[in-house]
Amino acid sequence: MRREKPGPGQESVWDYPRPPRLERSGRAVTVTLGGVLVAASDRAWRVLETSHPPVWYLPADDVTPGCLTPTGRTSYCEFKGTADYWSVSAGGVSRPDAAWSYPHPSPGYEPMTGAVAFYPALMDGCTVDGEPVQPQPGGFYGGWITADVAGPVKGAPGTGGW
Repeated sequence: MRREKPGPGQESVWDYPRPPRLERSGRAVTVTLGGVLVAASDRAWRVLETSHPPVWYLPADDVTPGCLTPTGRTSYCEFKGTADYWSVSAGGVSRPDAAWSYPHPSPGYEPMTGAVAFYPALMDGCTVDGEPVQPQPGGFYGGWITADVAGPVKGAPGTGGW
């Protein structure tokens, strides 16, 4: 693995901490599915973790009512706690387990209680300040790659041991 040198206006995923840092962002974040705006926020949270692009969590109030249905799936993060998963449905399209949230996050992550993260690979589109997001490779992680993020990022084949 060779760390990319961040360019002007970029941040390196290798400068993100472990355990991850939670920070509020005022950037405009959108999510679309089936040609419908599913979520839009300028008060999202970013979770920043070493080797990962940011994962964006949007307040539940900024998600279009009726677009989320609980699936019963859960997962556990050693830092944030137990996540609940959601199917995302809009415009006649439904994607199971395409979003997740932490109803009772671990200490230090309480401000993001109930905020919803979306897998960008499962949506029609996600944007940050109008820029289309590239999904984090590999399908397991839900990071959002934008031009201001330098890698390489974890997730692609051969990166599991990072």
